[in-house]
Amino acid sequence: MAERSFSVARLPGFTATALLVFVVLYLPIFTLVAYSFNKGVNMANWDGLSLQWYAKAWANEQVKAATLRSLTIAASAAAVSTVVATMAALGTTRRKAFRGQTFIYMAINQPLMVPEIVTAVALLIFFAQIKIWSGYTGLGYLILAHSAFCIPFAYLPIRARLEGMDLTLETAAADLYATRWATFRRITLPLLLPGIIAGMMLAFVISLDDVVITEFVKSGGQDTLPTYMLGQMRRQLTPEINAISTILLAVTVVLLTSFFLLTRKKG
Repeated sequence: MAERSFSVARLPGFTATALLVFVVLYLPIFTLVAYSFNKGVNMANWDGLSLQWYAKAWANEQVKAATLRSLTIAASAAAVSTVVATMAALGTTRRKAFRGQTFIYMAINQPLMVPEIVTAVALLIFFAQIKIWSGYTGLGYLILAHSAFCIPFAYLPIRARLEGMDLTLETAAADLYATRWATFRRITLPLLLPGIIAGMMLAFVISLDDVVITEFVKSGGQDTLPTYMLGQMRRQLTPEINAISTILLAVTVVLLTSFFLLTRKKG
């Protein structure tokens, strides 16, 4: 009888532990979504189904302004970080290994390794000096801060896509006297596009959900949707927050699902 290979799934208690973890992770989310349809104001009691909190969120001018601001910042930060990440990925993969390459990888991925609160404090100190010097207090600081934080999230799928691409077509284009720009535009970029889109969507989601960096960098009247929700929870917690959270969750799930479909390997 052949000896079976080791599998962690066969360990005693693995199934029960996995189920417990899933319950702890997802039961609060399901509860939040369910109570966003609660008719009553009290979030501890179920008073029947209703869409009134979604209607109130839709009619809330502060929610609309915060949502528009969040989308503006997230879209801008995703675009900037994706462009920078694409150039960084090309510069670190489409060439031979060089001295200092490990340091460059570390520098690009630094926001992933350092606690976010440290990055937020550093950005606060840096931008505070610029605000005093320039007098400008607009959304540009939030866009730059989110862009810097999102670069490694965009970089990882783009780099992974580049490392999985065959160099044969690019080499053939060079043999046919194509310029580097023509090779990039007609061959590399179309093949890399799924990775670029995936990186941009991931950066968009990270920026859209960010609270810590936004809280430290924003000026007065620049609440994003997450920071607005945090402020409301400090004052009065109503099912309207559940409704906003459910919509934000749905957007995140759609984008992450698209990210998965774009980056998964085809059989």
